[in-house]
Amino acid sequence: MSKKKGKKSTASGGAQIAVNRKARHEYSIEERIEAGLVLQGWEVKSLRAGKAQITESYVILQSGEAWLFGAQITPLLSASTHVSPDPTRTRKLLLHNHELARLIGAVERKGYALIALALYWKNGRAKLEIGLAKGKKLHDKRAAEKDRDWARQKERVLKAN
Repeated sequence: MSKKKGKKSTASGGAQIAVNRKARHEYSIEERIEAGLVLQGWEVKSLRAGKAQITESYVILQSGEAWLFGAQITPLLSASTHVSPDPTRTRKLLLHNHELARLIGAVERKGYALIALALYWKNGRAKLEIGLAKGKKLHDKRAAEKDRDWARQKERVLKAN
């Protein structure tokens, strides 16, 4: 019997396409927001094939709209013949006006940034999880690593007993 290799699902229940694993190490995430993406046809095909990377991506708020920068969606060879695909183009994010207003107010505070955390499917539509985050200093990263190691040691001791 063979087991099906399924994709991991997110907290919202959709299948993950790409995850920014560096985000939790580099930033302390204070709030998570779900946003839709405006995509072209070849991008949807590439996302279904899992050809996306969001590790270096971030969100910028310009003139009342949210834009995703730095996300790379690699085009498939057979995806588009009549359009020249740009893998790192800026993509518009779909958010409600009240969410945008809250994010604009938060980003204007010192040290806050909007970063892409996860890209996933929800009801057949691609969604992006954005994190309102504050950058960690070096000593914060070391403290977090020390806490994580201590938690692992405690689990080992409890498991041994």
